[in-house]
Amino acid sequence: MRWPKLRELGEAVTSVVRGPYTARFPAEPTPLPARIRGRPAYHADGCIGCGACAQVCPAGAIELRNEGCDTATPMRRLVLHYDICVFCGECERCCATGEGITLSNEYELSGRSRAEMVETVEKELVVCELCGAPVATRDHLLWIHRRLGSLAYANATVYLAAQEALGLRDTAERDDRRIDRTDIQRILCPACRRTVTLLDEWGPLG
Repeated sequence: MRWPKLRELGEAVTSVVRGPYTARFPAEPTPLPARIRGRPAYHADGCIGCGACAQVCPAGAIELRNEGCDTATPMRRLVLHYDICVFCGECERCCATGEGITLSNEYELSGRSRAEMVETVEKELVVCELCGAPVATRDHLLWIHRRLGSLAYANATVYLAAQEALGLRDTAERDDRRIDRTDIQRILCPACRRTVTLLDEWGPLG
């Protein structure tokens, strides 16, 4: 029993001379490891508003809101509630562009209320020209167009969104809202695209 006691005494004397091993937080910043998983942060230029981050978040910390679909300026808002985030990194891993949301090295996340522990990114939303249902954000459609190149012309919604962004498309609304085959050249949701395609192929049903 004598030797262990002497070893412990030696360690105690050494620690008094060298100082504590613990970090001096908050007096001094804590050294951060290279791959720390801190608070997720949106980057407005890299985010296309596709909503993949909200779909894969296991904690439900990212909320997707489509607002104003029946107005002239529909918007999609992605709201990150980082007070319930588990810092798993799934949002960063599944980001379509790889630059829309990334884990930062920010770990001091205390606040006075949950209402202030949110981060929001807003994107212009494109809605169906027949039923008004949300289709995708404009940035998302333009990103797809750039990725597909000439293959984008196989999807009317994608290439029409690109033409509209270039000012090459008339966006005036129709007075007659009945569906006909000319609606093929419109920005449509999947349900309306199916209806128009069936009408074009088979004619009026019933």
